[in-house]
Amino acid sequence: MYSEALLIDELVKRIIAGEYLSNEKFPSENQLAEEFQLPRMTVRKALQHLEGRGHLYSVRGKGRYLKPESEAIHLHLSGGESFTDKMLASGYDLQTINLFSPDNEINKENQTYMLSRLRYINGEPIAIHQSYVNTEVFPTIKKDAPRITSMFAYYRAHGFHHFTNNGAVLSVQFPSAYEQELLKCNNILPLICLESHTVCEDTEKILERTCILYRSDKFKYRLR
Repeated sequence: MYSEALLIDELVKRIIAGEYLSNEKFPSENQLAEEFQLPRMTVRKALQHLEGRGHLYSVRGKGRYLKPESEAIHLHLSGGESFTDKMLASGYDLQTINLFSPDNEINKENQTYMLSRLRYINGEPIAIHQSYVNTEVFPTIKKDAPRITSMFAYYRAHGFHHFTNNGAVLSVQFPSAYEQELLKCNNILPLICLESHTVCEDTEKILERTCILYRSDKFKYRLR
């Protein structure tokens, strides 16, 4: 007998196999309950899970429909290019919103200042970039922060032209309520977390520590 988890797996297999068309009405709770011999509540939970993962969307009074699959964004996770440069070079429509807060203060213990940006591709929020900038290297970062949309451009403007990412660590986490609101996603959608240090190749100074949260359903990742 099918369980909720097995039902989810089976429906995902059918979606991947192309058994349902984009924007086509998905089988109803009653239809699936009868086919798989499951309680309607179990089927409902499975369908809600698929909605949370971005496979389905609901229309009030009509039912659920298969959500069109957006084209995956190809992203090279390593290298000395900024996210902005990579996306623009690939022809994507990139927009960046600076999440500057005047309440942010310099962390005197770590000598860093935290700056966050929300990235949009083709009008969809797809990543949150958090930079913990070395205030010994950039003493005016708090004053400059409201105008920054690209840290690499900021480095170049301050005379740093050769830098790379060191000590990259890749992990998976689930979004907080605040991150769900920013990224317009459900709490069951995994986020890819990339943490690294940006280092000046000429002086070997650490310019910043970076934590980037990517929506896992929007990208195809290249590590090398």
